[in-house]
Amino acid sequence: MNFKNFYKISLLLIAIVTCSISCSSNGEEQKLTVSETKGQSSGMTLRGKPVSSIYPSYNTSPLAPNAVGMSDNAVPLVAKLGLGLNIGNTFEAPGGETGWGSPVITEAYIQFVKAQGFNAIRIPCAWDFHMADASKALIDPVWLNRIKEVVGWCVKNDMYVFINIHWDGGWLDSNCTLTKQVAVNAKVKAVWEQVATTMRDYDEHLMFASANEPVTPTATEMGVLISYHQTFINAVRSTGGHNTYRCLVLQGDSALIGPNNFPTDTTPNRLVFEEHNYTPYQFTLMNGDANWGNMFYYWGAGNHSTIEPLRNPNWGEESEQIKAFDHLKTTFVDRGIPVLLGEYGAYRREGSSNVPLDLVKHDASVDYWITYTTKTAMERGVKPFFWDTGGLIDRQNLIVKDQRSLDAIIAGKI
Repeated sequence: MNFKNFYKISLLLIAIVTCSISCSSNGEEQKLTVSETKGQSSGMTLRGKPVSSIYPSYNTSPLAPNAVGMSDNAVPLVAKLGLGLNIGNTFEAPGGETGWGSPVITEAYIQFVKAQGFNAIRIPCAWDFHMADASKALIDPVWLNRIKEVVGWCVKNDMYVFINIHWDGGWLDSNCTLTKQVAVNAKVKAVWEQVATTMRDYDEHLMFASANEPVTPTATEMGVLISYHQTFINAVRSTGGHNTYRCLVLQGDSALIGPNNFPTDTTPNRLVFEEHNYTPYQFTLMNGDANWGNMFYYWGAGNHSTIEPLRNPNWGEESEQIKAFDHLKTTFVDRGIPVLLGEYGAYRREGSSNVPLDLVKHDASVDYWITYTTKTAMERGVKPFFWDTGGLIDRQNLIVKDQRSLDAIIAGKI
């Protein structure tokens, strides 16, 4: 759950995707022109230099559209998803698959996850950490094929799976700015041409996700993010084959992006929205008191502690979750755009440096948060993917390490 921006700023402005943007960087004018053409990448120029020439084109073998195995639009496809699990802190780690302590992922692990009641996997992926030639945005083919192997195990075992551009040093998520827009769009195009071509033969069990948790505190930055999404869509579609019909997942501040500000897609009804939920952060992930707030050890109206009342939450309980998921339902689900809860989770503090005094109430709080959040999401058509880095399921020994949390996830399934 590394380096994440957990607080989204509420804005009153509506993001507007512009067809022409001019900005200044280091005293030099950048001119960006975006044009949408069927199945082709956006046409952009930087001081007269087309974006497509910043890196080589990797769409060297486009195929004719192939709808075999791709019959479902986004709504019926996402409806097939039940409970999902993240392979977290693994394929997005700067040091590679085992860089943050995960063992090598095996097909037996995928099968074990399925046996616990999950039918979907999210694989957070880094690409910039694995460039064979950074000057050409050329991804190491060994890395591409390793991701393809794990995706293949998911598909083979009838698991739905989606891969993304995760944190990856923040080159996309942290650079939704006018000064970075052209360069990032060029890299987005190059990365997704390679990834989409490599994964093109998999059927609708595989989805692609544009980003992770993009930082867009202003409407201008949201507009830049939408241009990245547009480049992503165009790059994937341009490779053809199954990718002509593949469902694609978009992220952003749900108060701004909305269906009306979605980028365009030449294939109708194949876009999905993704949201994350760790509300309240002080309870789910915070690992030390701060000057802006203290950790919460307890959660839910029936789980407040009389032993440690200062660790009871002062915001972010049941009503906040209802509000958040009602918003996703009315904004997206009710308008024909399905939603994935790409990450969520709460975790026990036993064994940490911040052990609650009332462990009975704490454990009950974690159980309740997980079940309540899972159920509240699913009741509104939002499909949940629990964030796990190996604390829920032991990837080496293939055993359940936290049975209570697993039981709480399953109890929330509807």
